[in-house]
Amino acid sequence: MADVVVVGAGPVGMLLAGLLARDGVDVDVLERRPGAGAGSRAIGVHAPVLAALEPSGVTERLLAGAVRVPRGEARSGGRVLGVVRFDRLSTRFPFVATIPQAVTEAVLAVDAPAPLRGAAVTAVDPRGDHVRVRAGVGGRPTEREAPIVVVASGWGGRDLVYRPGAVPVHTYRDRYLMTDAVVGDRDDADVAVVDLDRAGVLESFPMPGGRRRFVAWDRPDAEDSPDARADRLRAALAERGESATIDEASSFGVRRVVAPRLRRGRIFVIGDAAHEVSPIGGQGMNLGLLDAATLAPLLAQWVRTGDAPESGLRRWEDRRLRSARTAAGLASVNTALGRALSRPADAVRRTAVRAMLAPPLGATFARAYAMGFDRDA
Repeated sequence: MADVVVVGAGPVGMLLAGLLARDGVDVDVLERRPGAGAGSRAIGVHAPVLAALEPSGVTERLLAGAVRVPRGEARSGGRVLGVVRFDRLSTRFPFVATIPQAVTEAVLAVDAPAPLRGAAVTAVDPRGDHVRVRAGVGGRPTEREAPIVVVASGWGGRDLVYRPGAVPVHTYRDRYLMTDAVVGDRDDADVAVVDLDRAGVLESFPMPGGRRRFVAWDRPDAEDSPDARADRLRAALAERGESATIDEASSFGVRRVVAPRLRRGRIFVIGDAAHEVSPIGGQGMNLGLLDAATLAPLLAQWVRTGDAPESGLRRWEDRRLRSARTAAGLASVNTALGRALSRPADAVRRTAVRAMLAPPLGATFARAYAMGFDRDA
């Protein structure tokens, strides 16, 4: 019997498993996917996460392949509305590190045990002094037992812990197009750009290898064929004067979810299984990584002593829930700011953004976008 079973081998689950393993905890990891994710989804790693992971050596490995983004610019009609200066924040890492999620997962897997892949978990049942995990592997049922189980499987694992309807889900009407594309040389190669237009937002983030991540607001009722998506994203870039070759574009919607609890006895829920925030702002994965980084020492203490550190776990749950609510609120503001608007409303938005990013408020918004208001920052 392992000390801890982790359900999910994404970034959050692998970070937790790796930190526990480094502390001498015996960990089993179960993962539904047959292989590591190859797509690039979350790309930004914020200063609080880099600081939390520095003692483990993970930060050094992440930064070795990352682009360091010192500032962001809000633009409209070719003009700069305001600048977010991460490089002026009083923090150990005054930048946002951008790195493809697949690379992040590979870095985090270095310290973690190899996951059992193809394991679709169907139930997590508390049994007094242990928890039983049931899964199907290759069409055959299997079981694992451990004193502690952590569900870090993303939103798809939420029903393993919470009753139907127990976690409120708010689905936004907004949809977005996204692609990663190679771009030519440019003066703002290390600058994150948020271009606000009557037709909706276009975000552009530097990535390693001379690439940039483009995310554009899309009409909810637009045609969803691959060719139509790519055509609309090309048009959005052309309207802003962006030069990039767009071969394809994915489409996604967004939700807001914050679970009422992160713990039920010996069962914990972290990452997207417990909270989802709009990716417009790039804090979702970071919330989960901080969940894992702050939970790991408490679980290691529990395993070493045999006694649950109840006061520490209560404080952990309170901090992480409050942090998730803060991030969800900021993401809601970002989502609203990025929508298509009428000409008068767009003028009001530009005025509001100028005021938000000008001194003295600008420093506060820079801190907010860099997760400086997270309770574990």
